[in-house]
Amino acid sequence: SQNRIVTMSLIHEKLYQSKDITRIDVGGYLKELVDGLFSSYDINPGKINVKINVDDVSLGINSAIPCGLIINELISNSLKYAFPEGRSGEISISLRSTGNHDFDLVVADNGVGLPKDMDIKKTESWGLRMVSILVENQLHGELLMNRIKGTAYHIKFKEVK
Repeated sequence: SQNRIVTMSLIHEKLYQSKDITRIDVGGYLKELVDGLFSSYDINPGKINVKINVDDVSLGINSAIPCGLIINELISNSLKYAFPEGRSGEISISLRSTGNHDFDLVVADNGVGLPKDMDIKKTESWGLRMVSILVENQLHGELLMNRIKGTAYHIKFKEVK
């Protein structure tokens, strides 16, 4: 929960540093968020490679906060569970604008994957349930999960005004 607070405070910090205090540059924000999570979980950056591939995208605060919290939860899950016993691997984050204020967010890892019978909406994991709730109720988007070669979360949403 401390990382959730840091996630939101980082958004506000980025907003205050921005020329347009109503929008946040997602690329710069994600780099700082991931660095903070690696530090928080004491992860050796040489063991887990992170690829951030973001269009030149800025989001308003009503989309940036839920996106930040979602990415925080998904990256945290990858760091905590996807690479047990010091296993190395890769995490990727991509955010693409598909036009008309529509976006595709993908957070994936090539770790051990989630159990086949796990339903993200019914899991006991508060973090993953929160992801589902944020996607549906805050971003009014759609969440798809793929369990091939690790775990990938694909979120489609329209920017919240």
